[in-house]
Amino acid sequence: MKYLNLHPWKVTAREAVQIQAELRERIKLHDTFDTVRVIAGADVAFDKQKHEGYGGVITYSFPDLEEIERRGVTAEIPFPYVPGLLAFREAPVLLEAFASLETEPDVIVFDGQGLAHFRRMGIATHMGMVLNKPTIGCAKSRLVGTFDEPGTDAGSYSPLVDGSETVGVVLRTRKRVKPIFVSQGTNISLKTCIAIVLTCVDGYRIPKPTREADRYVACIKKRSAGVKHKIQSG
Repeated sequence: MKYLNLHPWKVTAREAVQIQAELRERIKLHDTFDTVRVIAGADVAFDKQKHEGYGGVITYSFPDLEEIERRGVTAEIPFPYVPGLLAFREAPVLLEAFASLETEPDVIVFDGQGLAHFRRMGIATHMGMVLNKPTIGCAKSRLVGTFDEPGTDAGSYSPLVDGSETVGVVLRTRKRVKPIFVSQGTNISLKTCIAIVLTCVDGYRIPKPTREADRYVACIKKRSAGVKHKIQSG
């Protein structure tokens, strides 16, 4: 799977913020596709002592969610942890995993934020632009915004609002279970994000693509599997 080289990844925190500001102008909050036949889930785990990242991507047929393929990679992480700049830490290792995919997904779900970010540039939004794909942020906890508690039934949701903007929804995926935070990445509407996430819920709180991606990268980390290499700038 190919991706766009929109900017270098080996940058300072100040340069990273400027890149986010420039990319923000390119966010598309409407559906840019007609059908979804293949969906992917992606996540990253870290080993702080080794300064390594473990990225994993799994593709599934949609809507039946039969696994098609999975790809994982181990890579050195050159960018430090800085709140709001997670993409510069996670994206390079994830891009290596996506590059090895033989099955190209129509929509990608990330274990993290999309529009629900300080500068509207969470990992899902940033990766959506680089991969040129519709993307969804599906997070376990809130980063920004305020909300009213959604109803107790599965499928209930309430708006996640930051300032005057609706940046996502707080979605109940199981009855009386803690909700998750869903936000648009790019190239997709919020309504479609909700529908896709609910389709991917298979009896668990977390939808299958990101739940299994989380498990996958944990296994990669444990086994120190994948291909280790230094991420290059550019």
